[in-house]
Amino acid sequence: MVVALRQIVVCFSLWAVCVLSKPTEKKDRVHHDPQLSDKVHDDAQNFDYDHDAFLGAEEAKTFDQLTPEESKERLGKIVNKIDEDKDGFVTTEELKAWIKFAQKRWIYEDVERQWKGHDLNEDGLISWEEYKNATYGYILDDPDFNYKQMMVRDERRFKMADKDGDLIATKEEFTAFLHPEEYDYMKDIVVQETMEDIDKNGDGFIDLEEYIGDMYSHDGDTEEPEWVKTEREQFVEFRDKNRDGKMDKEETKDWILPSDYDHAEAEARHLVYESDQNKDGKLTREEIVDKYDLFVGSQATDFGEALVRHDEF
Repeated sequence: MVVALRQIVVCFSLWAVCVLSKPTEKKDRVHHDPQLSDKVHDDAQNFDYDHDAFLGAEEAKTFDQLTPEESKERLGKIVNKIDEDKDGFVTTEELKAWIKFAQKRWIYEDVERQWKGHDLNEDGLISWEEYKNATYGYILDDPDFNYKQMMVRDERRFKMADKDGDLIATKEEFTAFLHPEEYDYMKDIVVQETMEDIDKNGDGFIDLEEYIGDMYSHDGDTEEPEWVKTEREQFVEFRDKNRDGKMDKEETKDWILPSDYDHAEAEARHLVYESDQNKDGKLTREEIVDKYDLFVGSQATDFGEALVRHDEF
């Protein structure tokens, strides 16, 4: 419990530092899907981008140490996981879901770490009471308890994540609680919390000065940086769509949760197109393994790329 209290104090201290100190760079509240890889997508040169997209960058590196036979064997096991309905085929939708999972594996690892500290009775579920006691238990009876607002906010988010309303979270619901921006049904709470953070006068809207004040503190400066001037223009021209001088809930949602280009779907379509030998729009295990070097690396592909780099040098 002491550890939990210390975590809260540390988090609160960091929050205070961020709020009270002058930011050195723009705070970004916009939730974007990350790029699938930082490598160039050029299959004529190599399949590195596809490997990162399919496995995640860190996992992709582990395949480069395997023989082609070992890579094919591990790929075959992955295919079994991708085929969610177990009909023997991998569809574009299943492949897209897998790519999204691979790219956000860190989220699930974070949930696993936190799960162990909050599932106090080890029944495979986390109730609100368990979470509250694990996080705030040590200080609940403290007359100087200053984190009540934080706890109320946590409870509201927990209830939103808890789809069946029993105040007991499954692992999926707990993931939605910890990472609400990843779930469509949690987007309203992300918007609400963001507006509460920025809306200093409590009128339920975000005006221009509140918008800028969340990103930048003048701190006596007479001249604003160029990026602040640009943000003022962005607010007037694009954020405040109805030109009433403030952002409402929908305008805030469009700002922080934009409809991005779906990189995972584009990559899934690309992988299916390149591997679908009989052109039936879906992949068998054999089709994927036959085209294994598109999906995963191996010592052979790594060595081949090394030869190409040597020749270019």
